[in-house]
Amino acid sequence: MEDKTNIPLTSAEMAGLWTQYMGDTIAVCIDSYFLEKVEDKEIRPIIEWTLDTAKENVSIMQELFQKENFPIPIGFTEQDVNTKAPRLFTDTFFLKHLSQMAVFAMTASSAGLTVATRPDVVAFHKRILNKGVELQDRTRELMLKQGIYVKPPSIPIPDKVDFVEKQYYLTGFFGKKRSINSHEITHLYLNTLINVIGKEIVTGFAQTAQNEDVKQYFIRGKELAQKYVDTFSNFLTKEDLPAPISLGSSVLDTTASVFSDKLMMFHVATMVAAGIGYYGTALAASLRRDLGLKYMSLIPEVALYVEDGANIMIKHGWMEEPPQAVDHDKLIQN
Repeated sequence: MEDKTNIPLTSAEMAGLWTQYMGDTIAVCIDSYFLEKVEDKEIRPIIEWTLDTAKENVSIMQELFQKENFPIPIGFTEQDVNTKAPRLFTDTFFLKHLSQMAVFAMTASSAGLTVATRPDVVAFHKRILNKGVELQDRTRELMLKQGIYVKPPSIPIPDKVDFVEKQYYLTGFFGKKRSINSHEITHLYLNTLINVIGKEIVTGFAQTAQNEDVKQYFIRGKELAQKYVDTFSNFLTKEDLPAPISLGSSVLDTTASVFSDKLMMFHVATMVAAGIGYYGTALAASLRRDLGLKYMSLIPEVALYVEDGANIMIKHGWMEEPPQAVDHDKLIQN
């Protein structure tokens, strides 16, 4: 029988593995710090499990890269974290961050599965998906138990099936405006929650950044996150629906260096890039014009923030290049 693992990796498979490697090496650094600082005995086992999973993922990918003579990315190492630094975040933040990372893992692995063809790569993405689901289950269960899980808003169950009969269903600026539907509520809730957590992350990173341009970048990110929290929350509160809010500050008062500026910049860039994807999905699901146009206006603004972050990483020599196509024109000229 033909060994299908001898088939060369496609560009999509390279992209998925490279991105996953970068993400898992970040996870090893962050979770190592969380494990060193966590005090809650119920959260500790989840961090241990997540750290072990990330290390196993890195090992699997390293073996695969070596087999393919694929240069192993540098990613992030113990040089990018100081586990002995003072505590920067609360235990509650550790749990919320792990929950959010589970969502990102499920999203990334699902995307990887749609384009992977080699059996070993497919199996790896399935592993990531299953681990992401398990992490989400673990964090959700504990957050519910501890009373810190913020549920989506509740609305009445419909008493009958209806069809849209008039064009006003799509309006949002002038004339009669309908109430937002369950799909629109879901995306407003998710995007509010993501920005609440994002604001906490960049606040902590701004406190501990060593380079001034990095610090100012995170301060700008904090302001943007608060702006988006207010924007999405306002849509919900105008409909008399609750919006996700922060349960007090999760950022403590240390200013000592915990993570390298390189790691923090890459981590924020990854999260913000994922946020653009969520806004795009929300745009497609929102039929009321005022909601759709609001998402459309945010996407370019966030994309510019990502670009500015990339320029900072390039300036400092922190941006590791993903695999690229052959530049035949350049080869011809040389």
